[in-house]
Amino acid sequence: MNDGDRVGIELRRRAAVLAGDERAWREWYDATYEDLRAYAHWRCAGLHQLADEVVQETWLTAVRRARDFDPRRGSFRAWLFGVAANVVRDQLRVAMTARKHVVALAGDHAAAPSPDTTERAMRIARTLAALPPRQEQVLRSKYLDQMSVQAIADVWGETPKAIESLLTRARQAFRDAYDAGESDERT
Repeated sequence: MNDGDRVGIELRRRAAVLAGDERAWREWYDATYEDLRAYAHWRCAGLHQLADEVVQETWLTAVRRARDFDPRRGSFRAWLFGVAANVVRDQLRVAMTARKHVVALAGDHAAAPSPDTTERAMRIARTLAALPPRQEQVLRSKYLDQMSVQAIADVWGETPKAIESLLTRARQAFRDAYDAGESDERT
């Protein structure tokens, strides 16, 4: 389907949704649920409970803000992923605040980073949330969507060399942010 067809279909579906057509909502939901779920699990580094909360909150936000979706600016899937990215950031902010309160109440011995896999997954999720959107998107395309460099280049309208360069910078930014998060947790 070309972009003009997509825009027309999504404009009609959006109008139907805003008019209260439950079938149109079901079509949007069915067409994007699995992709959203996979995206949330990736952004939450496999923390299933957090990812499930992100998916639920993303849909609630999408229902409240459906009028904000403009098919001319991008696909519903991309808009939904943007909503989910903001939900992830909000959820991680809440989790960090709660963790700081626990550390303050428990004393210094609780401040040491836990070797627990949940803590590691939270660090990965926080690191992904801290990356610039373009770097997060290229990492998602490569590792979640399992696209080749050539496929990413084709979809994004760029050269494979530009995508390789972006991937290199994104991986380094991820490592730097992840390592910085580890040193922050120690202090």
